[in-house]
Amino acid sequence: MGTRLTSHSEIHTRHATYKNCLKWPLIGPERIGCLEEVAVNSMSNQIGLETLRILYIVPLSIFSSRIVCIDIAQYYGVISVGTPPQKFTVVFDTGSSNFWVPSAYCISEACRFHQTYKSFLSNTYQHGGQAFALQYGTGQLLGIAGRDTLQISNLSIQGQDFGESVFEPGMTFALAHFDGVLGLGYPSLTVGSALPVFDSIIEQHLIEEPVFSFHLNRGEDTESGGELILGGIDHSLYKGSIHWVPVTEKNYWQIHGRVAFCFHGCEAIVDSGTSLITGPSLQIRRLQEHIGASPTQNGEFVVDCRRLSSLPQISFTIGHREYTLTAKEYIIKETTEGKTLCISGFQSLDIATRSGQLWILGDVFMSVFYCVFDRGNDRVGFAKSSHRRELF
Repeated sequence: MGTRLTSHSEIHTRHATYKNCLKWPLIGPERIGCLEEVAVNSMSNQIGLETLRILYIVPLSIFSSRIVCIDIAQYYGVISVGTPPQKFTVVFDTGSSNFWVPSAYCISEACRFHQTYKSFLSNTYQHGGQAFALQYGTGQLLGIAGRDTLQISNLSIQGQDFGESVFEPGMTFALAHFDGVLGLGYPSLTVGSALPVFDSIIEQHLIEEPVFSFHLNRGEDTESGGELILGGIDHSLYKGSIHWVPVTEKNYWQIHGRVAFCFHGCEAIVDSGTSLITGPSLQIRRLQEHIGASPTQNGEFVVDCRRLSSLPQISFTIGHREYTLTAKEYIIKETTEGKTLCISGFQSLDIATRSGQLWILGDVFMSVFYCVFDRGNDRVGFAKSSHRRELF
């Protein structure tokens, strides 16, 4: 059985044709709308890998001269916590490992716009007694730890560690379409002593294989944002064969690859919580020049929409195999009030690790390739996604 990622405000579960898999619908891609310019600048100045997860932004300048509008393509799904169940929308994030939702005791403005968890209404709640802090670009998200029953479709995870946020920094969370974050990274990435959700699923023998996979759609007219499959692979969602590459660091889903602008190879993480493809500033600058993208005063890179058919393909070499993106796949096309902007899906982000500068293969990449995350064999698999519709 499985889980789908949809473009609408509700999630609908459906049974899969393969054994013991959960297919869960995801909502998305959704646009946050507009943030005040000061908030955008604040995030840009403090950007780091923690900031990048979920909250990385593409500023758009076409809506108003007084504000900066941002596009965060969020893919999220509905889960429930507690007994009786309390519903929340969460981002299924391969770039983090903690699971948190807003608390009824939250004092932040952001929590007024979202569902909040009421521990006093749950018969299965266990107080953890520990505080936790997660660092984001606008500051620290603070909360308290606890345990309760987590429900994903008809899959019930008993005594799941999670966090109740009591303070959420800045306006970014207030404007987000999701309530919380459900991390799918390795346990070593967890802040505190919480056991990640997928590890609980494995320990409680709720799925047949320690594998999950993503199929993401793009475009506002798609009826589904995509699907998250827990416990297996849906062969109807991709073309050809899946090709595997080993995980090089067991924290993020980190792999080794090469693009034309990192000549000696580079490390990359496959991150469902990041909208774009990011890389070191110098290499991304060369890539933007290669596709003819020009910077605007608000920091985004754009191309002439009339030139899309003549733009070059961009290839990533992973595990001795090329994964190629066409212009339609790496350009984000936005139309508002009759005006169209074609935004580059590549963005500079300098992240130094012991393995060198890090690239992030976010949703721009994951919407083109079906991605399989195999904890049992510590590897990631890629295949060309099957999509019913053209992007534009």
